[in-house]
Amino acid sequence: MANERLRALEEVEKEIAMILQCAGNVLLELSKDKHNASFLDRQLAQFLSSVNRIESELSGQIRYLTQVATGQPHEGSTYSARKDCQMALNRAEYAKVKLGELGRTCELMLDQQQ
Repeated sequence: MANERLRALEEVEKEIAMILQCAGNVLLELSKDKHNASFLDRQLAQFLSSVNRIESELSGQIRYLTQVATGQPHEGSTYSARKDCQMALNRAEYAKVKLGELGRTCELMLDQQQ
């Protein structure tokens, strides 16, 4: 799973390089006295297509990281289970303290009645 995510990010990196190449090609073409409109249109289409693919992939990566960071269950992680366990231990310790306080209060009340 992690390798797939890394490969996807490598593909995003390649797409970014392609965007930069398209931008360079467009600037080079625009620097000429006579522009090739069809070439500029193809470069624009490739640029927009790459931007859409990058946006889509990065949005997916961000959704995944958001899911992981919020403790929602996802494949390959024990974070949520560990977090739940720790919270249960904290609640049990709190209940133990409160029961101890209640016990002491009851003992004091019984001692005062005698």
